[in-house]
Amino acid sequence: MHNQPDSSGNEWTILKLLKWTTSYFKSHKVESPRPGAEILLANILEINRIDLYLRYDQPLNRDELDKFKALIKRRVKREPVAYITGVKGFWSLNLAVSKDVLIPRPETECLVEAALCLLPTGFGSDSNFCPKRILDLGTGAGAIILALASEQPGHLFFASDCSVKAIKVAKENAKHNNLNEAVCFFIGDWFSPINDKKVFFDIIISNPPYIQTGALCSLQPEIYEYEPCIALDGDEDGLSSLRRIISSAHIYLNRQGSLFLEIGHDQKDAVGKIIDDSEKYENIVFSKDYSGYDRVVRMRKK
Repeated sequence: MHNQPDSSGNEWTILKLLKWTTSYFKSHKVESPRPGAEILLANILEINRIDLYLRYDQPLNRDELDKFKALIKRRVKREPVAYITGVKGFWSLNLAVSKDVLIPRPETECLVEAALCLLPTGFGSDSNFCPKRILDLGTGAGAIILALASEQPGHLFFASDCSVKAIKVAKENAKHNNLNEAVCFFIGDWFSPINDKKVFFDIIISNPPYIQTGALCSLQPEIYEYEPCIALDGDEDGLSSLRRIISSAHIYLNRQGSLFLEIGHDQKDAVGKIIDDSEKYENIVFSKDYSGYDRVVRMRKK
């Protein structure tokens, strides 16, 4: 066997290529080597991952091998799989991602779950249905707001981001998931676009930057070298964006409206103090992610 995939035609079947690539990724300390190899190969062949094993003895042609080799080189440089393929699954959606947006994480689905508990159903069948107004701050690829809109249609969904490029990605995702008329996107830094408008929301939700500046360089290369720093950097203590949102959100919440935030795994006490010091909220509840870390905080306007 050759030391690496060549372009000689029928020598490399799907199964043989997956085995070689997994081993190669392991030797370069690439995380999740087998899933990564499967996703990249399925992307090249334009099939689902499960289909790789239904066609495991299928050989790759020269063009497919060359394309796959190019993706292997990118992954070994620690470029995230999602950026290589341009797609990331979140909730029940397939979202386009680029280096202009943070790659949606599984733990952020916990934020969606928490907010859904406050969104009533019954749109289209309940004459007493009263739509809620929801604002997603720093929407990035639009993962949170699009997940909410897909689950509970009929409410009024809004999302903002300070990055023009991020909003473009979010709009593309809305269109791709048939939600382009369900969400209103606008550009701005946190609450600045609505400072002079008398607009109030029932739910404000955000996954803001919360990593300490000094800790960024210790993150995995996939994160530190490729994902947008503006979506990660929470300043010296990691709390700058959280502090800013908590201090202002009550101004834009309806009576007894709720604020939902994703936080760092070790920030519960610090965030709790910020909330208490603001004296603007009650019914403060922290909830854990799938790994058992305190990841989401919910608070209600007094």
